[in-house]
Amino acid sequence: MLDVSVAYNRYTFLGHEFLTWLWYMIETDTQKLLDPKAELEDMYIGNRIVLENSSHNRDEVVTIKGDGAGLEEGVIALQKGAKVTEINLVVKAGENEWRFNLKGESLNIGGLKSPETGRVESAEDVEGAVLEKIYLYEKAVDLTNYAYQQFIKSRVSPEWEQVVVKNISRWISQAAKG
Repeated sequence: MLDVSVAYNRYTFLGHEFLTWLWYMIETDTQKLLDPKAELEDMYIGNRIVLENSSHNRDEVVTIKGDGAGLEEGVIALQKGAKVTEINLVVKAGENEWRFNLKGESLNIGGLKSPETGRVESAEDVEGAVLEKIYLYEKAVDLTNYAYQQFIKSRVSPEWEQVVVKNISRWISQAAKG
C-alpha cells in the first residue's frame, strides 16, 4: 500500500491541473461547471489566483490579488508552463453569493463567505440558523465536488490529450494576444 504522504505528493498535480482546467472552463463554458440541480447561475474568478511554475529547476510563483485585477500576468505564466495552485471563486444563485478559496494540492475550501442567514431573534431560532448555515456551506462543497467530477470525466477520457489539452493551449494563446 502506498504511504499517504507519498500518494499526496505523487498526485498533487491533479489538483493543479483541475484548477487550471477550471479557469479555462470559467472563461469558455461556465454552464458545464454548474450542476443543474443546484440552481446556480454563474461562477467567476474572484479577487485572487495563484500560479506556480516548477519547470527548469526553479520555482516561480505568480499571485494576482485585488478586486478587478487583470489576469494578464496569469495568462503569461500559463504560457510559460505554470499551473493554477489556488483560486478564489465567486458563485451566484439569484441574490445569493458564495466566495471561497480553493487550493489545488488538497482541494481544501478556505475563506468561505456564504449568503447571509435569517436573523436570530430568539433561542428557538438558533438551531434553524445553524442548519441554514450548514446547508449554505454544503452548497460550496457540492459545487466543488460537481466541478471536480466534470474534470475527472474529462481527464480520463480518450479526448483529454487530443482535444481538451489542445483547446486549453489555444485558449491560452488567444488570451495572451488580448
